[in-house]
Amino acid sequence: MRIGFVVNPIAGMGGRVGLKGTDGKVAAARDRGAEPRAPERAKRTLQALSANLDTHDEYQLFTWGAPMGEEVATDAGIDPIILGTPGEYTNNHRTTAKDTRLAVTKFIETDVDLILFVGGDGTAADVATALSESTIPILGVPAGVKVYSSVFAVAPEDAAQVAITFDRTERREIVDIDEEAYRAGEAPDSVSPNLQAVVSVPVADRVQSAKQRGDGSVEAVAAGVAADIQASDKTIIFGSGSTVGAIESKLGIDFTPLGIDVWADGEVQARDATESSILAETDADGENIIIVSPIGGQGFIFGRGNPQLSPAVLRRCEIKIVASPTKLETTGQLHVDTGDPVLDAELRGWTRVRIGRVERQIIEIT
Repeated sequence: MRIGFVVNPIAGMGGRVGLKGTDGKVAAARDRGAEPRAPERAKRTLQALSANLDTHDEYQLFTWGAPMGEEVATDAGIDPIILGTPGEYTNNHRTTAKDTRLAVTKFIETDVDLILFVGGDGTAADVATALSESTIPILGVPAGVKVYSSVFAVAPEDAAQVAITFDRTERREIVDIDEEAYRAGEAPDSVSPNLQAVVSVPVADRVQSAKQRGDGSVEAVAAGVAADIQASDKTIIFGSGSTVGAIESKLGIDFTPLGIDVWADGEVQARDATESSILAETDADGENIIIVSPIGGQGFIFGRGNPQLSPAVLRRCEIKIVASPTKLETTGQLHVDTGDPVLDAELRGWTRVRIGRVERQIIEIT
């Protein structure tokens, strides 16, 4: 099997510093102290893939020069075939969408069996653009802030497993949203995902479904949780989304629809918070609660759209999950992809989700 592997090295940089995306915001992300996220995700994928490559001589990895694949492949113990170098066609030695598209074009010419890419929805759209009429399947390693498209594995290790075991494909959608509207927290219709392409993707349980908005009333959930918060002296970290936003509205908070808010002592302490501001407003030894709701259809509670809730934040907080019965029914299972495999393992298992004023439902985090 021949695998083409390409990394968007800046994907996801804007997440933990509160930019809700990186498109056109790389300099701003760096100014806020953002660290690259994609290389670590890529390395985890290739480390998981490496053991299988060691025992299956028929596998070959084709990639692009550093920082778009070469370094992480070598670090993972894989001897890749380098098909090109980023920047050689742009004359500024910086990676661009053009580099991603050129890499994919070379993968097609090399007749790879699968294109494995590391990035977010924008990277997926670039890959699809280069595919043109090709039917080579693609699979994404989630590293972006927005991961709406149904072409991504649940976690890096899942991508490696799917890459070497899949035996059939199906057509799936790549979608992306208007990042400026996303950052501004406009009305939901303003940030609805737009279809970019339909591509072939491996069929596997650990490939995420498309993001959907859950419907059904969340009034009872919001009322019950808000009442509990008013009687509590704990610091509350509100996740993003309309369900959690309904709870904030009950408390009189002008909430950030697509951001993270921190509340304590009856007041908002940080609005549209970054990872660092959340850590500043919470005590490592204190009592902090994160309230989150799964992404409808996908079921992610961490790792999609809320990277500000980093492993460092999560480790000092109690986690409470809320959802309407309708959303939970359509979601099925919950998922986590925090960037820390050890923490992911700790979070997995059966948990209680609040679905009404007092009602709970047990559901599995996988």
